[in-house]
Amino acid sequence: MNKSEIINRLDELKNVKILVIGDFAIDEMVFGQTERISREAPVLILEHTETKIILGTASNAANNISSLNLGKVGAIGVYGDDYYGGVLIEALNGAKINTDYMVKDNTRKTTTKTRISGSCSQSVTQQIVRIDRQTKTPVNKETEQKIIENIKKAMPCYDGVILSDYHLGCLTDNIIQASIEEAKKHNKIIVADIQKSFDKYKGVTAITPNQPDTEKFISKFIKDDKSLKEAGEELIQKLDLKYLLITRGENGMAVFEKGKDFKKIPAFNKKEVFDVTGAGDTVVAAFTLALCAGFSPTDSAIIGNSAASIVIRHFGCHTTTVEEIKFELSNLKEI
Repeated sequence: MNKSEIINRLDELKNVKILVIGDFAIDEMVFGQTERISREAPVLILEHTETKIILGTASNAANNISSLNLGKVGAIGVYGDDYYGGVLIEALNGAKINTDYMVKDNTRKTTTKTRISGSCSQSVTQQIVRIDRQTKTPVNKETEQKIIENIKKAMPCYDGVILSDYHLGCLTDNIIQASIEEAKKHNKIIVADIQKSFDKYKGVTAITPNQPDTEKFISKFIKDDKSLKEAGEELIQKLDLKYLLITRGENGMAVFEKGKDFKKIPAFNKKEVFDVTGAGDTVVAAFTLALCAGFSPTDSAIIGNSAASIVIRHFGCHTTTVEEIKFELSNLKEI
């Protein structure tokens, strides 16, 4: 499909419903102005100016989807019976993400990363300390069963599924297998965004790893087109995938389809990179939406690449829209 045809069909992304299953979290950004050194200890005193709540990890993937398909996204994950649990649910609802299938577990902390940053009149804002609140152990059997029950309830209502694994305990082996089985049962596309333990995801439709994580899994370096081709074909075969998307930083992407030649897609934006935080979530969100809308794997990767090239121009986790992707693609000289 040429560039004009992709642009003309992009509105179809708004009709697709996606279910995100995985590790949901928030980033709490606390800002202040430096006032003086404390008399109690040799530390700065900050005069608080602002607190921002940003959706991170699986929450960012869901937020990216919501921005692209106007809120047709559901969330299945776990949160704690604590203050930040309420903040997470409120933030997800505020982003038009359905939280009906989220599971509360009073034995766990709601995953929250608090970054405290300060500035003075003659300096830029700088991060001073980060505080992580999280429970990394796998969810208990009771919570696991509730999540699996919610997967069975929700699956028929959506067109596709994303498994977003940040290794924070939600995606147990049983939950992964239940997700894959239910997706196959209802003929849904299921895409896994993973960094390690690739073999747990055997049988999904596609995975979207980066090149370093791919190299670790296959125990080989990718140094040229030949080794890239071999790596992709090995993953396709070992994990029984239909498609594979390897993100390669400034080298763009490589997309594979079972039984066909792989395609390389160049990076669309190398000059205006401010922050790559959350770019992987953007890629998997746009790529999955496009697959579910009937785009080819290559065209889906082009859409994901374009979406990522937009969000990396902003600091922190950011989202984009179909209209912005249309504009981005229309300004590309070639794909």
